[in-house]
Amino acid sequence: MELDYIFNSTIAIMKGFKVTYGLFFSTLLISLPLGLLIALARISKSRLLQSVTGTYIWLLRGTPLLLQVFFIYFGLSAFGIRLENMPAAIVAFGLNYAAYFAEIFRAGIQSIDRGQYESADVLGLSYSQTMKRIIIPQMIKRILPPVSNEVITLVKDTALVFGIGLTDVLRSAQIIVTRDFRITAFLIAAVFYLLNTLILTLVFKKLEQRYAYYHG
Repeated sequence: MELDYIFNSTIAIMKGFKVTYGLFFSTLLISLPLGLLIALARISKSRLLQSVTGTYIWLLRGTPLLLQVFFIYFGLSAFGIRLENMPAAIVAFGLNYAAYFAEIFRAGIQSIDRGQYESADVLGLSYSQTMKRIIIPQMIKRILPPVSNEVITLVKDTALVFGIGLTDVLRSAQIIVTRDFRITAFLIAAVFYLLNTLILTLVFKKLEQRYAYYHG
C-alpha cells in the first residue's frame, strides 16, 4: 500500500536526522559565540585584529561552503591533520557561519548610537561592561531578522555534507529514490525541510515580538 511505503520511507529517512540536527546545532554552538568575538575584534582599535578578521571574513564568505568542507576533510590531510567526516563538517560549517554572523553582529553593534558609549563612559562603565549591559542587548533586537535568515539557510545547507559521505536527510531520501525509482522520498524530505523552516520562522517571530516589547 502507498501509505505503508510512505511510512517505511519516512522511517528510513529519519536515520538521517541525527546527522542533520547534529550538524545544525553544533554549527550554531560554534558560530554564534565565535562570530561575536570576530565582530568585536573587527571593530576594535587594533589594526592587526581588524586586518586578520577582515581577511578571515573575506575568505570564508568569498569561497563556496562545499569547497571549505572539502578542504577541511581532504586538504588538511596534506598537513598531517585527519578528521572524520562529521567533525570535519562541523568545523567547516562552524567557521563559515561564524564569518556571516560576525558581519551581522558588527553591523548591529555599529548601528547603536555613539552617544550610548559616551553615556556609559560618564557612568564609569568599562568597555566590557558597556558591551554586555548596554550595546549587545540593543544589538540583539536589531540583528534578529538577518540571523533568522542565516539560521534557516543553515538548515538547508546541511545537505551539502553528502559530498564527504555523510548520510543526512537528503542523502537518505536519495538512496531510496535511486533504489525504488520513485520520488516519494524526495517529497518527504521536502516536507521535513519546510516544517523545520516553519518552526524556526515562528521561533524568531516570537523572539522579535519579545524584544520589541521589552526594548521598545
